[in-house]
Amino acid sequence: MGPELAERAGVLGVAENDFLAALDRRRGSAVIAEVKMGSPRIGSLVGRVDPVVQARVYAEGGAAGLSVVVEPDFFSGSYELLSLCREASGLPAIAKDFVVDPVQLVWARDAGASAVLLIAALYEREELRRLAGLARGLGLVPLIEVHDEDDLALLEGAPWELVGVNNRDLRTFEVNLERSKALAPRLPAGALRVAESGIGSAADVAGLREAGFDAFLVGESLLLADDPAARLAELLSGAEENREGASPSPTTSLCDAVPEGGKGIEGMRG
Repeated sequence: MGPELAERAGVLGVAENDFLAALDRRRGSAVIAEVKMGSPRIGSLVGRVDPVVQARVYAEGGAAGLSVVVEPDFFSGSYELLSLCREASGLPAIAKDFVVDPVQLVWARDAGASAVLLIAALYEREELRRLAGLARGLGLVPLIEVHDEDDLALLEGAPWELVGVNNRDLRTFEVNLERSKALAPRLPAGALRVAESGIGSAADVAGLREAGFDAFLVGESLLLADDPAARLAELLSGAEENREGASPSPTTSLCDAVPEGGKGIEGMRG
C-alpha cells in the first residue's frame, strides 16, 4: 500500500486486508467485477449466467477484485454463492447486502469476503460508525457507499479507508456518471475512491479516472455481455486513456430493491 493508506489502514486495524491492498496496487485501473444472479430490473439470471465460470473469467481477465451480491430476496444471492465465486476466482471479494444486523458481517467473513458494503443512507451517523468498526474487527474493510451530500455529511469527523459513489439516484433510479464526478472532490481525503453503477465502456472508466477515482465497480455491463472477457479488457483499457466519458449504460444497484409497499431508502435512516 501507499504510505498514507497504509498508515490509515494500520490505525483502523485492516493493514493486512487483501481487498484493500489489491485496489491500492491497481489504483486508477482497478476493476471490481460483480457477480449477481438477478435484480428487480432485469429479472433472474439463473440459467443465463454461470456464476463460477463468470468469476473465473474475471480473474483471468485482470479484475482486481470480486463483488458478489448476496442479498436473497431481490437479487437471488446467498453467502454460499459468495463462497463458491471467491474460491473459483481466487480474487479478494466484497459481500454486497443490506446490512441490518451485525451477524451479516460474520456471515460475510465466514464465506470468504474481505470487504463488505455499508450503504450510508441506511444508517444514522453513530450506527454507520459502529457497523464499520465491527466489520474491521472481523478483518473486513467496509466500503461506505454514498449517493449525495447528505450521505457525505455522515462521514465527517471519522477516518475512512474505502468510499464509493453510487451513480444511481435513489429517488428516480436514473443513472448518471456525473454524480460521481460532482462528489469526487468532497470524498474523504486519503480514502480509496470507488465509482459504482452505470459503467459500461472504456470511455466511462477514463472519465471517472480523470475525476479522481481509483477503482470501478462494474456489474451488468459484464454479466450481460456476450463476451465478458472482451468487455473486461475494454474497461481496463479505459484506465489508460484520457477520453471524455460516454453516455453510461444503465445498471441496477443493490439500492434499487425497495420492497413494494415498503418505505424507501431515504426513510430507512429512522
